Amino acid sequence: MSKRSLEKELDCRGTITYACQGTSMLPLLRQQKDLFTISKQLGRCKKFDVVLYKRKDGAYVLHRIVKVRKESYVILGDNCIYKEYGITDDDIMGVMVRFIRNGREYSVDSKIYRGYVAIWHTLYPLRKLFRQIEYRIRVMIS
Repeated sequence: MSKRSLEKELDCRGTITYACQGTSMLPLLRQQKDLFTISKQLGRCKKFDVVLYKRKDGAYVLHRIVKVRKESYVILGDNCIYKEYGITDDDIMGVMVRFIRNGREYSVDSKIYRGYVAIWHTLYPLRKLFRQIEYRIRVMIS
């Protein structure tokens, strides 16, 4: 599906289901294995919503909101350590409402999913520290 048809489909139908591209949402979503469904967002998004948004360079990104600000959001991929700032409601195309992993469908309202989000977000400082240590070790040995 082309980028333009992706936007048209979401506008016309209100939802799209798409295969995960990239690794920024690991371990939740695996590239070319898991599907996610995006629904048009009405109103403001909430902390921990996974949103599909369009960057200024035209790239489509699926990441999680980690902070809601008055005029914008702070967003972070589950497998990323650097936050993205300045994402506005105009940039957001929709919000993930469910995903399919190993043939099983999960709602973002399920207890399993909410537990994952709570644990993964709590571990962010440790994940960031380990990635920074890993990077420094690579620099030292190269």
